[in-house]
Amino acid sequence: MSVHLVGGGATTSRDAALYAPFVAEAALRGAAAGRARPRIAVISLHPEAQEKAAALADLLAASDGAREIEVQLTAGRSGEPIRLTALADVDGIAVGGGFVEEVRAGLEPVFGELRRLVAGGVPYLGVSAGAMIAAEGSFGSGSRIGGVVVAPEDPEDPGAELEIEAGIGLVDVAIEVHVAERGMLSRLVAAVESGLVAGGLGIDERTVLIVGDGALRVEGSGSVWRVVPADQGVLVATIGA
Repeated sequence: MSVHLVGGGATTSRDAALYAPFVAEAALRGAAAGRARPRIAVISLHPEAQEKAAALADLLAASDGAREIEVQLTAGRSGEPIRLTALADVDGIAVGGGFVEEVRAGLEPVFGELRRLVAGGVPYLGVSAGAMIAAEGSFGSGSRIGGVVVAPEDPEDPGAELEIEAGIGLVDVAIEVHVAERGMLSRLVAAVESGLVAGGLGIDERTVLIVGDGALRVEGSGSVWRVVPADQGVLVATIGA
C-alpha cells in the first residue's frame, strides 16, 4: 500500500479524481478483510474541524461514483490529542490540513500506531499539513532560517524561525506543500542548503504524490519539486504529473 500526499487546494468536486487511487487501495484492503465497503478514518485538526472533515469525506466518496465507502470521522480540538480509537479497524487513513503545529501535536500520541498500520498495508492520505507531518522531519510554519527570510512571512507570526519536529516517519525526506502557489520552494531550498533537512519534496496544489513500492507517481495539475544537496549548493528538479 502507498502514502498519498496532496499539496493542498484540492477541495472541489473537480479535484475528486486525485483521491481515487487512495480510495481504490482502501477498497482492496477492505475486501481482503471481508468488507464490501472500505472503512476510512477521516481526521481533521483544522480550526473548523467538523466542516473540514465532512468536506474531505465528501471528496473521498465522490472520487469513484461506483464505489461506496464507510467513513469514520474524527474532528479534533486544539490541545486534545487524537485517540487510538479513531484508527481502530480501518482500511485507510486520511488526515486533512490546518496549522501544521496543531495537526502534528494532535496526532503525535498515535504516530507509532500510524506507522504500524501503514507498514501493515493500510494506505495513508495526507492533505496539506497532513502531508507535511508524514515526513520523518516535519516542517513547521516559520519563514526564517538564522533570522534570514526564506519564504513569504505569515502576517500573524512575522519573524518566526523554521523549526523541524519529528513527524510520523512514513517518508524519509521533508515535505513542503502549496509550493508554486505560495512561493514555498525557496523555503525548501534554504532548508536543504542550510542542512536543516537532508532533502525534500515540494508539492504544488491540486497535485498528489504517491509513494509506494515502485517509482514515485504524480497526479494532478501541478508538479512535485525534488530538492537534494549538491557540491555547489542544491539541485532542484521537477517530477511532472
